[in-house]
Amino acid sequence: MRGKPVGIRTSSMIVLGTYIFIAAGAAVQSESSDPSRIIGQVVTGVGFLGAGVMLSKEGVIMGVTSAATIWALAAIGVCVAVVSASVAVKFSILIVLILAGMDFAEHYFSALRRGVGTKIKAWRRGG
Repeated sequence: MRGKPVGIRTSSMIVLGTYIFIAAGAAVQSESSDPSRIIGQVVTGVGFLGAGVMLSKEGVIMGVTSAATIWALAAIGVCVAVVSASVAVKFSILIVLILAGMDFAEHYFSALRRGVGTKIKAWRRGG
């Protein structure tokens, strides 16, 4: 919503793509196949997608929250396909509350605004 690497469109695509993979895997299930392996492969693929969002800038790693959000979005896609849409909605609301809640807390508490990058820069300056 604020120009982050993982916006609403990206989030929707991750959830939808995960759902499609899991639903397709369940549709081709037979005695010789194991649809749970598809979940493992989705987790691996999403891990690579999340790693692509993270980057290092002057010794500070950025994008970790975006990468973790991508991973959680894939889990929501699995919930839609395997558990139920209502559980997926509940987890979606929880994720939004966590992300928005931390933005709110960081806005009002200056101690939370000082990230690792600030500490590293102060350490490099000798203080």
